[in-house]
Amino acid sequence: MRLAVLDVGSNTVHLLVVEAHRGAHPRPMSSDKDELRLAEHLDSRGALGKEGVKALLESVHRARDIAREAECDDLMAFATSALRDATNSAEVLAKVQRETGVVLEVLPGEDEARWTFLAVRRWCGWSAGRLLVLDIGGGSLELAVGRDETPDVAVSVPLGVGRLTREAFTTDPPARAELAALTERVREELAPVAGRLRAAGRPDLAVGTSKTFRTLARLAGAAPSSAGPRAHRTLTAQGLRQLSGFVTRMSGPDLAQLDGVSAGRAHQLIAGVVVAQAAMDALGVAELDICPWALREGVLLRRFDMLDGANGDDRSAQTSGGGLGPLTTHRARWS
Repeated sequence: MRLAVLDVGSNTVHLLVVEAHRGAHPRPMSSDKDELRLAEHLDSRGALGKEGVKALLESVHRARDIAREAECDDLMAFATSALRDATNSAEVLAKVQRETGVVLEVLPGEDEARWTFLAVRRWCGWSAGRLLVLDIGGGSLELAVGRDETPDVAVSVPLGVGRLTREAFTTDPPARAELAALTERVREELAPVAGRLRAAGRPDLAVGTSKTFRTLARLAGAAPSSAGPRAHRTLTAQGLRQLSGFVTRMSGPDLAQLDGVSAGRAHQLIAGVVVAQAAMDALGVAELDICPWALREGVLLRRFDMLDGANGDDRSAQTSGGGLGPLTTHRARWS
């Protein structure tokens, strides 16, 4: 089976095409990204502006065509924080469906945490024991903990790096007072969440996933992307503290010159350092393993589980409890 998953995030629109069958490792066939930074197109009323809508339509059109040309059996499309927060979300979703034929499902934040956790569990395996998973996105931070494939606790908080950069910083690099104020804000918002996660039990392994953690780990000395997804990468609290000491004094253009930092996201890196440090401190984490699988892979795995369930396998019951209903039954209609 050939499947495509389209992830409309706060920073990028990412299409992943994979080949897979029951019991097999999903084999990536292609990966295409458009860096739209939709969250930066929200106006003062919180609505996605005309330019943002236009860029989104063009990107979804392109993704649909790629999936069609790849002869995918299905295209699963979802949106996260940027469209979840937009005051005109329903209008934009309807326009996307009307003009592209693609149905975008807006995922609740807890489902983002849940499906990312599923992906990390499958990547790390049962021998990893109880997992704690952290995922810093453009609009939100997802956290989950548990021993099974469904986490015991899954939460989302509005502490994404794009959101915080827009809301907290007025200079580049940020003033020390702005940096201190953001650090205090993030710690306060994380405190009750961290309490829930810690009450669920001490993890055997803490894992960070998605772009921000991969970038921070690379800057702290982890293997480059050229080493492949199976290279063991970690981010330590000590390494992060040392990293913070110099990146928080650098401007976005200077940060973009560092190895592993993309030019389009360089200005968000300082907020990423603040959130990562605060989260690791609040949860008592000294080291994170970096996992290459995240939400997109979790959505695909969820789909495979549901197909197995339809064929009489009861594993789908183990990963139920959230959204993705339309994504698990929709068949691609190429127009």
